[in-house]
Amino acid sequence: MSVFAVEGLGVAIAGQTLVRDVSFSIGAGECVALVGESGSGKSLTCMTPFGLSAGVATGSARLGDVELYGMPEAMLRPVRARDVGFVFQQPLTALTPHLTVGAQLEEAAMQAGAPRPLRADLAAMLSRVGLADPDEKLAQFPHRLSGGQRQRVMIAAAIAHRPRLLVADEPTTALDASLRRGIMELIDDLRREQGLAVLLVSHDLASVAAHADKIVVLRHGESVETGPAAQLLRQPQADYTKALIAATPRLDAPVPELPAVGAPLLEARGITVSFPRPGWRKGRLVAVDGAAISVARGESVALVGESGSGKSTLGRAIARLGPCDAGTVTWEGHPFPDRKRMTAAHRRLIQPVFQDPVASLDPLWTVAKIVAEPLAHVRGPSMRDADDAVSAALAAVELPPDIAGRSPRSLSGGQAQRVAIARALVCEPEMLLLDEATSALDVLVADQIVTLFRKLQRDRGLSLLAITHDLALARLLCHRIVVLDAGQIVEEGGAEDVITSPAHPVTQRLVAASREASV
Repeated sequence: MSVFAVEGLGVAIAGQTLVRDVSFSIGAGECVALVGESGSGKSLTCMTPFGLSAGVATGSARLGDVELYGMPEAMLRPVRARDVGFVFQQPLTALTPHLTVGAQLEEAAMQAGAPRPLRADLAAMLSRVGLADPDEKLAQFPHRLSGGQRQRVMIAAAIAHRPRLLVADEPTTALDASLRRGIMELIDDLRREQGLAVLLVSHDLASVAAHADKIVVLRHGESVETGPAAQLLRQPQADYTKALIAATPRLDAPVPELPAVGAPLLEARGITVSFPRPGWRKGRLVAVDGAAISVARGESVALVGESGSGKSTLGRAIARLGPCDAGTVTWEGHPFPDRKRMTAAHRRLIQPVFQDPVASLDPLWTVAKIVAEPLAHVRGPSMRDADDAVSAALAAVELPPDIAGRSPRSLSGGQAQRVAIARALVCEPEMLLLDEATSALDVLVADQIVTLFRKLQRDRGLSLLAITHDLALARLLCHRIVVLDAGQIVEEGGAEDVITSPAHPVTQRLVAASREASV
């Protein structure tokens, strides 16, 4: 008997049908992956049967011999608590920010009526999912952990009550290749050891290729292709599946011609950043240790490393968006002031584009107000010609003029990221700091955004400092790659040279994981 099976699933919201006639089943120890672009109905398909979406479901969804559809919430809640574990895409928002990791694990372990676990039991849960120093991690809050560490905490919480089914909604989207492989291998181990059935949601075919038993490809809420994973990826039948595979970055893809590099622009030397240790522990944790990096005019430099290596901390310290304990930054040979003394003229030079496009946009503002906001800091209260500047920025990112009056919640992920890029461009910067700017997007949209970055760089002579865990993306977009490990730069060179002949063990591990994940 299947652990979980849906037949003829339909989902409607406000009278609009968003998912139509989807069917699949998952046996004990089996992994079924729902794959498709953003808006294809993946999350609605996996969450609606458990009462975790606003959708109204039709059809049948059975967990073992229990029919979920039509079950009152009061009866559905204990079923979820006892038999199902959930891993969500954004662990930072899914975890409770004011509770320690230990408190959240304890709550998860007790949700099905189990006795309160001992601290040693909680530490063992973290050790089981591959976290080092588990006792120290129990005292930390989610914001103090790296993305990969938070995702492992989410998995530990999801399996703390030993469920029969694990629903993993984009569990590896924002992780580097090594961590993606580690997380998927961890889920594979749980399947083998506990007979755990896994429903995996992903827009990334590469991350599910070697781990799913079956794949269901969704588009516009309908199943366009279903079959064994290896066969479907080797011989896709649907044009849409072929498009997903073609849009996935590969380390062996042809390298596009990049713009010429000009004179030195930004030089950072001896950058050091540290943070206080959590809880009662004394001392500081060094996140970046004496790092040095340079970017020339018109050059793209990728800052690559495993999760927790200090990439974002270094990028933010250089752009004066985050703390910096020591080190110097110069712009065209002139000293860049520290964060507290930055002027509007300095702020204009480097503009950021962040990882989560929706979270980085104010949900209460219109697109026009969001894009215009940086102008208030550059031009002051007069804001002359702000409307023209906003229109030009939206045009530069290939968005229609009528989008200016919309709110972020009405935008797709790709549209939201284009708005974030327009906001970065409105002040006419000379460099963009891209902090995982495509990792939250599906492969088709991410491919469009990368093409947009190349066009903007070519047309405007922009320099790019791209923080990314994706070596294939770095190879497509950047002239040079700088590899960071434990806060130190361990390797750098031309993008093709670093990928074809990696010298440091960390780089070798990242390259090997990226090649293994290629579809």
